[in-house]
Amino acid sequence: MLKFIFMVLFILPICFMKKIFWTVQNLLFFISFMFIMMNNSMNYWVNISYFLGCDIMSYGLILLSFWIISLMLMASEKINTFNNYKNLFLFNVILLLILLILTFMSMSLFMFYLFFESSLIPTLFLILGWGYQPERLQAGLYLLFYTLFVSLPMLIGIFYLFNKMGTMNFYLMNNYLFNYDLLYFCMILAFLVKMPMFLVHLWLPKAHVEAPVSGSMILAGIMLKLGGYGLMRVISFFQIMGLKYNFIWISISLIGGVLVSFVCLRQTDLKSLIAYSSVVHMGIGLVGMLTMTYWGLCGFYTLMIGHGLCSSGLFCLANISYERLGSRSLLINKGLMNFMPTMALWWFLLSSGNMAAPPTLNLLGEISLFNTTVNWSWFSMISLSLVSFFSAAYSLYLYSFSQHGKIFSGVFSFSEGKIREFLLLILHWFPLNYLILKSEFFMLCL
Repeated sequence: MLKFIFMVLFILPICFMKKIFWTVQNLLFFISFMFIMMNNSMNYWVNISYFLGCDIMSYGLILLSFWIISLMLMASEKINTFNNYKNLFLFNVILLLILLILTFMSMSLFMFYLFFESSLIPTLFLILGWGYQPERLQAGLYLLFYTLFVSLPMLIGIFYLFNKMGTMNFYLMNNYLFNYDLLYFCMILAFLVKMPMFLVHLWLPKAHVEAPVSGSMILAGIMLKLGGYGLMRVISFFQIMGLKYNFIWISISLIGGVLVSFVCLRQTDLKSLIAYSSVVHMGIGLVGMLTMTYWGLCGFYTLMIGHGLCSSGLFCLANISYERLGSRSLLINKGLMNFMPTMALWWFLLSSGNMAAPPTLNLLGEISLFNTTVNWSWFSMISLSLVSFFSAAYSLYLYSFSQHGKIFSGVFSFSEGKIREFLLLILHWFPLNYLILKSEFFMLCL
């Protein structure tokens, strides 16, 4: 595992060379393919050391990090063209990648916490430095304070665990079961905010709307998965507490999913619609995860990977429209089928992915999650069916409003998609639909 860290570390200094933007992106793709070749679909830890290791949960998420960051650079062509501090941008992105890989590879809970919180800083710089509107300062503060507010209790919880167990190693900690209420809340809350769970989700739409396309892709693709990954790691030694308290988070997420779906149907901003839909999807994933069943865990893992690819692709599409029309409002982004007919296909494919149509990975995840949630409580069928229905509703709303209708009179020029954009979209869509053929990879993570 250390070889990948060093490969990415050695990209850091070349970020400051001239005309290096696409070289860095090609290097990242190269590393991604190397990582695919090292396919460790084992259900135990491999490549293990005192500090780093990799099991199947880490493997999928590290691969997703490499992939999304490579695509981020492909989507940020404007930064390269207009020379918008592109070397600093590259440096920031590569630094973020290193922190994300270290987060997912850490064997120790404290190291995981350290990198988990550090990854916030480059993201904050992305939003503050390359965001579009002046409100990005407020969005950055929201992001920072929501996350930091629950970080300190978690740190104290980690030190308490170390004091009790004498180890921080994930592999060794699984042998313990705790029955201590305050510790449970300290450890779980940090991950729920990062997910984000309904009620503590307000930082997400703000951060998405203000972030540049690369910021949105990384937020939707990987930052939301950090909370889920951490939850998967710590839930094993809070099982007794989980039986006592998990119903609270499940209820909030189920009701919240329905309410946020209504919010989605009222959005006029492309990005904020996609951001709110992320809250719904992660909410459903959280419900399945907290039922503490095998199906729930596998379904959540599948949904995380699927949502990372699908949501990131939708943000790319929103950005492609934004670059042409200079606005993200649905009132202006109308009739795009006349304007960019080939893009309409990609809007359709990714919107259908967003509503978990077959053969996407989201479908596999949602089927598992619905099964496990209904098994947990028959009553949850009501909100699950509503979430499922409205999920289709707002995806169709997004597609039909942006593609059909009368084209906005202020649009004079005509512009098709570029080859780079089609490549970017197919690299989101292909793994999203192809990986369902390799579904045993997602169902063997225990």
